[in-house]
Amino acid sequence: MTRRYFIHTFGCAQNVADSERIAAYCESAGMKKADVLEDANYVVITTCMIRESAENRVYGMVNNLIPLKEKKHADNKEFTIVITGCMTGMATRDATGKMMKELHRRMPAADLLLPLEEIGFELAPLRTDKVTAYIPISNGCNNFCTYCVVPHTRGREISRAFDDIIHEAQHAFDDGFKKVLLLGQNVNSYGSDIVLAGKKQQELNPVYVKHLGKSRIPTLFPHLLEAVAKIGFEEVNFISSNPWDFSDELIETIAQNKNITRTFHLAVQSGDDNVLKRMNRWYTASEFVDLYNRIKARMPEAHVTTDIIVGFCGESEEEYQNTVKLSESVHFDRAFISIYSDRRGTHANKYMKDDVPHAVKDKRWKELDKLINEQYYKKERKNVKK
Repeated sequence: MTRRYFIHTFGCAQNVADSERIAAYCESAGMKKADVLEDANYVVITTCMIRESAENRVYGMVNNLIPLKEKKHADNKEFTIVITGCMTGMATRDATGKMMKELHRRMPAADLLLPLEEIGFELAPLRTDKVTAYIPISNGCNNFCTYCVVPHTRGREISRAFDDIIHEAQHAFDDGFKKVLLLGQNVNSYGSDIVLAGKKQQELNPVYVKHLGKSRIPTLFPHLLEAVAKIGFEEVNFISSNPWDFSDELIETIAQNKNITRTFHLAVQSGDDNVLKRMNRWYTASEFVDLYNRIKARMPEAHVTTDIIVGFCGESEEEYQNTVKLSESVHFDRAFISIYSDRRGTHANKYMKDDVPHAVKDKRWKELDKLINEQYYKKERKNVKK
């Protein structure tokens, strides 16, 4: 009997791209796609655990599958539940084994943990979006922000080969995709590991990102972005980028190529220097504002969105008000505001106290959401009416 697979994806665009490659992996094994979960006998869940709520949704879905699994087995039919993505990544990297035990305890119906490293990039992804091709350019992160679980779920940053990315982008363009989205946990540090390992292509001179007046890391991202733009896509987009790796050379590359996005997602997280230090974010509030101004000076038409965390460990009212002041000065087009969620394995979880009351966090969230996003919500409501 032919195995029929069904993939459910939680989380970000990177997870969507991972699921597209998992689909190719399943079909290379002779499986066929099921249109609905109930018709599948091989269910893959690509997980996210950036916040506790995301992790709990995964547990809830798997446990809700127990009755269906029992019914299939009662009818002598196969039904395999596969867990992959960030939760699997963290469990396999946890030397203590605690995370693995917890996954088995909280999801007893899961049959298999599939590390994403087993999928690789050898197979062409089965793309789900018919307009935009999602192309990962790197995986993992070296920054270790104190609140963030990504280095523990994805591991250290590893860049894909420059030529492999260009080949995949060209193939997507030839297949009729009009847009491309380059993906990584920190796209604008792409290639630093390639350069530092002495494997850079000789014709590419790496850009050394300057931070606090010093050269920080080498990157090939401006070169990669320009090469992808020249393929001919109507729009070239990228996420996510760290403010402290957003070089002047990158700004200039974008400005000179009209098909590269003019919407930039730059996660400020906080507008207070002391909170930024506790978060291990390598810039000050004034440096972030300076970056914003440099982008707008070169590209007045640019739009900037951001991420902000309210209620991070020890955040005082004065520190929060500094975030309000920054938000008033830079005019974000939209902010994705999160209430701080303590995540296991992070520096904050181990060494800091989650001491801001939930009621205070919630109040700050509502205030900032109204301040920054009110105009965005009004536009969305008008678009729905149309």
